[in-house]
Amino acid sequence: MTTKQALNLEIQHLRSLYLSAALTPAQLVEQLDAAIGNDDPGHIWIRRLSKAEMFVYAKRLESLNPADLPLYGIPFAIKDNIDLAGFPTTAACPEFAYTPEKSATVVQQLIDAGAIPVGKTNLDQFATGLVGTRSPYGACQNSFDSEYISGGSSAGSAVSVAKGFASFSLGTDTAGSGRVPAAFNNLVGHKPTCGLVSTHGVIPACRTLDCVSIFALTASNAKIVLSVAQGYDEADAFSRKLPISPESKTKTTFTFGVPQANQLVYFDNPETPGLFDEAITQLEAIGGTRVEIDFSGFLETARLLYEGPWVAERYAAIREFFEAKPEALFPVTRQIIGGATKFSAADTFAALYRLKDLQRSNAPIWKTLDFIVTPTAGTIYTIAELAAEPVKCNSNLGYYTNFMNLLDLAAIAVPTGFQKNGLPFGITLCAPAFSDEQLLNLASQLEVAAIQQGKRTLGATGIAQQIDKS
Repeated sequence: MTTKQALNLEIQHLRSLYLSAALTPAQLVEQLDAAIGNDDPGHIWIRRLSKAEMFVYAKRLESLNPADLPLYGIPFAIKDNIDLAGFPTTAACPEFAYTPEKSATVVQQLIDAGAIPVGKTNLDQFATGLVGTRSPYGACQNSFDSEYISGGSSAGSAVSVAKGFASFSLGTDTAGSGRVPAAFNNLVGHKPTCGLVSTHGVIPACRTLDCVSIFALTASNAKIVLSVAQGYDEADAFSRKLPISPESKTKTTFTFGVPQANQLVYFDNPETPGLFDEAITQLEAIGGTRVEIDFSGFLETARLLYEGPWVAERYAAIREFFEAKPEALFPVTRQIIGGATKFSAADTFAALYRLKDLQRSNAPIWKTLDFIVTPTAGTIYTIAELAAEPVKCNSNLGYYTNFMNLLDLAAIAVPTGFQKNGLPFGITLCAPAFSDEQLLNLASQLEVAAIQQGKRTLGATGIAQQIDKS
């Protein structure tokens, strides 16, 4: 079976799952509203749009030509630190909430392309965490097993897609928030190059490192969404223009780096080492050559994010509110952000100098590698385990993710298998800035191979549409 034939089979399978393939946007809204219902036991939503509110977007589409709009009638969810005009933005902190007059640039681009917003999703408060439990709106539950964490901070955004309530969703990713929830919910999670997607209208976590991320069922879906979402934005001082001729050709052979065995950590999970080895075998089967690399420079960079003064950026983002109403913050969030005050300006410059050294020393590795591959997370925790050791468990989840934006890398989390308890496992592929298309293409090859081998299933069974109808 060819790759093209496998993709066609995948798309046909998805079409059989999604009833909405033959629905008008208004009919989609009607059925989607009924499917989601009024209860939210998994704590996915902070503010779901009502049927009447979704109808406003659906009715607008009826006079437009579907062929002109790449996301015509496609429902999507929005992390609630990203603005949707006329609806409160809370960042999972009710006392912080405000109602924007305009949507974030990326949200407006998606709506203009025909997408229909479904709601604002739950998150670790102020996007501080990788767990999905640090919210006064409740701990967002894993889509496979409610006793386990969903991953965060983009918790509800991932689960809404995994449950079939949205075809794709927007998260944010500063330290791994667009990748860990993808791994824990059997999704693709693309963390674009910083600045490729506008962050205008997004509440900052660490403004110099933040990016808007995409959750989707497949890499091909994520690629379609990214093509609409990306673009230079004059209103965003951190926006960057896509190079005129980025290399995007799909590679038939490639070289990928894997950390040395003593640098791979799984936090006492007995199954995930074998699952990672299987994923490496899958990459080799589609043309990859494995090279063992010294990962220590990446790990040192990762430690700078929370152990260094970058946490002060989180404080700077909400300084006025934090100082006026510290009691309004979730306890663990207040502890983390409040710790930023111990850093001086001199500490910040010292850390910046060290980061520059690490950027320079890590750069030569890309002369011989196309990609680096790691587990997205070494393990997954129950909500109870997380509650017992919230800081330690969160730190463990960031082991393979926290260095990405500090080193200006693009990354994509891809599902590659399942543990015996039914929970998903996945890997992350990363490469230098503006390698987004190459990463998405490789992820597509990998997921086709995994489907053929029975190592990948598509988890959502809801009404939301498959985006790629080619």
